[in-house]
Amino acid sequence: MPVVEGGRFPAKGLVHTPVQVEADLLLPGTDIPMGEAQIRAQGATSWNATPLLPLGNDRFRAGLKLPDPGSYEFRIVAWTDHWSSWISRLSAWAEAQEDISEDASLGLPLVRRIVQRASRQDAPRLRGLEESLESQRYADFLRAASDPGLSALARELQPRDPVTEGAIYPLLVERAEAGRAAWYEMFPRSWGPRPGVHGTFRDVQKQLPRIRDLGFDVVYFPPIHPIGRTHRRGRNNADRAQPDDVGSPWAIGDGSGGHTSVHPALGTPEDFRALLGKARELGLEVALDLAFQCSPDHPWVREHPEWFRHRKDGSIRYAENPPKRYRDIYPLDFDGPDRDGLWMAMRDVVLHWAREGVRTFRVDNPHTKPFEFWEWLLRETRREFPDLVFLAEAFTRPRIMEHLAMLGFSQSYTYFTWRTTRPEIESYFEELSRPDRMAYFRPMLFTNTPDILSPFLQEGGPPAFAARAVLAATLSPLWGIYSGFEFCESQAIPHTEEYRDSEKYQLVWRDPGHPGIQDLIRRLNHLRHTWPALQGFGGIRFLPIDDPGLVAYVRFDPAATSVLLVIVNVAPDRVRESMVTVPSGELGFPSGGPYPIRDLLSDEVYTWTGSRNYVKLDPAVRVAHILALGKE
Repeated sequence: MPVVEGGRFPAKGLVHTPVQVEADLLLPGTDIPMGEAQIRAQGATSWNATPLLPLGNDRFRAGLKLPDPGSYEFRIVAWTDHWSSWISRLSAWAEAQEDISEDASLGLPLVRRIVQRASRQDAPRLRGLEESLESQRYADFLRAASDPGLSALARELQPRDPVTEGAIYPLLVERAEAGRAAWYEMFPRSWGPRPGVHGTFRDVQKQLPRIRDLGFDVVYFPPIHPIGRTHRRGRNNADRAQPDDVGSPWAIGDGSGGHTSVHPALGTPEDFRALLGKARELGLEVALDLAFQCSPDHPWVREHPEWFRHRKDGSIRYAENPPKRYRDIYPLDFDGPDRDGLWMAMRDVVLHWAREGVRTFRVDNPHTKPFEFWEWLLRETRREFPDLVFLAEAFTRPRIMEHLAMLGFSQSYTYFTWRTTRPEIESYFEELSRPDRMAYFRPMLFTNTPDILSPFLQEGGPPAFAARAVLAATLSPLWGIYSGFEFCESQAIPHTEEYRDSEKYQLVWRDPGHPGIQDLIRRLNHLRHTWPALQGFGGIRFLPIDDPGLVAYVRFDPAATSVLLVIVNVAPDRVRESMVTVPSGELGFPSGGPYPIRDLLSDEVYTWTGSRNYVKLDPAVRVAHILALGKE
């Protein structure tokens, strides 16, 4: 491990974060195996090696640390550790006070070969081993051979035979932001200076300091391209648009341009470049939406009608998702008569924005396009830009979500939005944190989206928003909010998960000075940047807690440099009091007491004793604890 589907797809790693490679090395009898993990960039001829260290029960591990993103391949190479095998047997016979002369003489050729391979500096020490064997001073030999440094040198210099070279497996190494980031989604057009005024890229620049101050790493825009007029959707998804309705950004293209153009009302390409530059100054990254579909007014409709599906009467089919019809959108035919031309055009869209400076893309509905297309597109665009990050927005069946991740998507939307009760949360994240899943699937936890306002948020008020923020920010190193969440916007069309007065079809002006839960979000993102326990995925352990309306879990990093205990009121309709059980010894908490434990959200310090302690969460005051052992 990590091996995905027998090596058909690459496992994933992050730069500067060791990729943990494990293998079982098996030999019959009492011989001891030895090996290394070898890695190289795809296309290279030479390998870089890292020794495998024993974990017990024939399992070995090596941590491969890679400085650059790109496509790599690795393999395991193993051989018999003749030195350790021989010394182990010899020592056992000597300890049993048996005659070891015959076994000792059998190892003399090995020692001589080791001496021959030694450097001028090391040879004298090793010759001492050879001389003690030749003179049959076996006790002296065993004392010298027990020296860890000398033994390690002998193991390194011994001949490698026989050698077994394992299969070669692919590995996709991405930059750190592919695995650790907080996203803020916003519609640039809504951030004008006052209600009803269309926002511009220059207006968005003014919002970037606030977004960075909240601790977000990525600001994500829905499509920023021209919007078609034909069959434009009106407010609240009305079939008929009024003359001043702005339409859906996902109806891409008009006479002025398509997927490589910006909407004139947002500004010019130069304005967009200035926005990218300002974001970089603040340490923010801009992510763009890749929505591979067209409005009826898109230039491709006229220039490349063969890229679309047609009805019997020759007209182009508009998008349908029964029982919904989207007359303002034409889907592309990825398996049509000019498949190659269309695929190249899609590749060129990504490369256009990458050359402009965009390195992160959220991909709209990738599960509705051919899998073969995505595998090709991600590979081809990463040839020129190996640091590209792709987030798959695919609320579809689990195996399809997983398959898209295997194809090369860096991050994946999840079902987090709909996992609200304690049993749902525990079972879902235990599933996501399986080692085989973590080899390729990086879960992105969005609390809400322009399409999804969950009943939990509609009905729970600010405590519900706070609880979901804590869960998302602490259960995965990837989380995000859609703007308005920080202000606890909860008005929905009755009996749906759709926002009332949805921003998908109109401008929605917000007052950034509204407090909402901005202080909580700022604190959560600060903790994510400072605590290693919140910077990786998989270090999750759920704990017993008596009240079913509370969920408790420990977050820890692989190096065990930090451990946090998170307790969340996931049914914040009332005050909840309970006892939580912490396996103190295993997790570094004192087994006795009393000892201080500090809430990183409020800076309050509590005194706990032993492994079972009392907690109280009043949603009018707080919905969660994030607890550490009194230190940061």
